[in-house]
Amino acid sequence: MVVTAGVRDRARAAMLGFGVGDALGATTEFMTPVEIRHRYGVHRTLRGGGWLRLRPGQVTDDTGMLLALAEAVAESGRWDLEAIARGFVTWLRSRPVDVGATCARGIRRFLVEGTLQAPPGEWDAGNGGAMRAPAAGIASLSSPLAAGGRAVRQARITHNHPLSDAASAAVALMVRAAVLGLGFEAVDRVARALGRRHPAFRATGVRPVSSPYVADTLRTVLYFLRTTRSFEECLVGVVNQGGDADTAGAIAGSLGGGLGGTAAIPRPWLRRLDPQVRDRLEVAAENLIRLGG
Repeated sequence: MVVTAGVRDRARAAMLGFGVGDALGATTEFMTPVEIRHRYGVHRTLRGGGWLRLRPGQVTDDTGMLLALAEAVAESGRWDLEAIARGFVTWLRSRPVDVGATCARGIRRFLVEGTLQAPPGEWDAGNGGAMRAPAAGIASLSSPLAAGGRAVRQARITHNHPLSDAASAAVALMVRAAVLGLGFEAVDRVARALGRRHPAFRATGVRPVSSPYVADTLRTVLYFLRTTRSFEECLVGVVNQGGDADTAGAIAGSLGGGLGGTAAIPRPWLRRLDPQVRDRLEVAAENLIRLGG
């Protein structure tokens, strides 16, 4: 396929939006909406802090793992699960500011046993696999089938659960549709199909509770994607729900960036994002496009 300038811009924005959403949501992670209102009024700046006591613009494990995946496949030149798992090991050994328990368990299992798929787990319906799925969407622009399959396979390195599988494939397909310029309607069709197959993801019409449970995460992201009119308004809504705000913010930022391009991301947020992370995200976007095109 021919990769146009618009596709390139939206892919960059999907990656940059992920990092911005992560950095914005890190401040309110594990807080309740009432606690956020009491402390910040409306949280809308990359101020850092939070339970991890981050610097303004610093990101969490979400962006760390996304970059580890993207850089591993760029180095190998193909979507190589073993390379991805080794990338996760290198990332874990770098002593990141945080790592989810299920992700850490999956990475250590690969390190000890060499296996690339976690055993099915009743408690593996967390959002750690789905949060990395935007990379699969951008790396599979020429094939929706590849996008979904790659998203599920990378997710299963750490999370093996039907809801994680479904969410990971859906996130990849939504980001792919957004980056290709197919518009919000195409993104929403993927989301509605997910809800038909798995009722846990269906919209309820009320503002959802944000948590690490992957259905809560996606319902939060989709609620604000559907009820707001800009990248900024969507992300502010998502992260002020608290809970697992960095992951929800990252996924919302990737979708919002893919839909609106780099012009949609507020300049103050981009300027505040850690410069090294910003540069790595831009390079990663270009490398993923090369695979995807």
